[in-house]
Amino acid sequence: MTNHKFIATPSRTKEILKKYHFSFKKSLGQNFLIDSNILNNIIRQAGIDKESGVIEIGPGIGALTEHLAIHSQKTLAFEIDQRLIPVLEDTLAPYDNVEVVHEDILKANVRDMIRTHFHPEQPVHLVANLPYYITTPILMKLLRDHLPIDSFTVMIQKEVAERMAAKPNTKSYGSLTLAVQYYTEAEVVMQVPKRAFMPQPNVDSSILRLVRRTKAPVNVVDEHFFFSLIQASFAQRRKTLRNNLTNYFKEKLTKEEVGLILQQIGIDGGRRGESLTMEEFALLANTFIASSKA
Repeated sequence: MTNHKFIATPSRTKEILKKYHFSFKKSLGQNFLIDSNILNNIIRQAGIDKESGVIEIGPGIGALTEHLAIHSQKTLAFEIDQRLIPVLEDTLAPYDNVEVVHEDILKANVRDMIRTHFHPEQPVHLVANLPYYITTPILMKLLRDHLPIDSFTVMIQKEVAERMAAKPNTKSYGSLTLAVQYYTEAEVVMQVPKRAFMPQPNVDSSILRLVRRTKAPVNVVDEHFFFSLIQASFAQRRKTLRNNLTNYFKEKLTKEEVGLILQQIGIDGGRRGESLTMEEFALLANTFIASSKA
């Protein structure tokens, strides 16, 4: 691609925005990447090659999409903003392996789209610069739907990335950490400075890589109960596990009964939620279920 001018440069981005009289919508969290080195790094971290099928969310004017198209077998991009569809048709015209879908990822039938656009044996990866205001709902929906997506490499708010990849006994560790790590192995792989975007966001960004687990890391009798028990344990972070759980079970169990169950499995009720591992939460949830049936 001699003399090719990448979309992800300040001058080319300004040129495209001017051509289409495009104005940023704050409500959609639009911040476009203007640094091709960072985009190449994202592709490398995501492990994209010519075998890969890629899903992108929120392609904007196509900065990341272009790099995905160059390196992948096929890229399927979901864009919610109707105003960007003609822009993307123009900017991505050189690439015949990109399909842009004007749809809200939260409402799309992603499983069907994967079946339609990619080969059954093909590795599928999600790579996206996610809008900060809706990062968690998007990722949690895609994870809970158990889609055939091998990995998620996403640019998100630094603080949220730290929460998703946190370890026990840290300030960032909480119910979101456990939900994400139940489905995936999580790692923050790089930081992205504000100057890499137009307009510059107010928050720092990180690239989070999530690799889907082939089986859950713990055995739980009831997934829904397991997650609600975790949320209850973090309901008030400064309270002890015993107090948070007593509040959660107030219709069913007394404080003494909660204390006895904790004692039975060797978990000190004076601990706080952030000190418990996923294995301990699984043991806790399964024991409460067993005691309710006893």
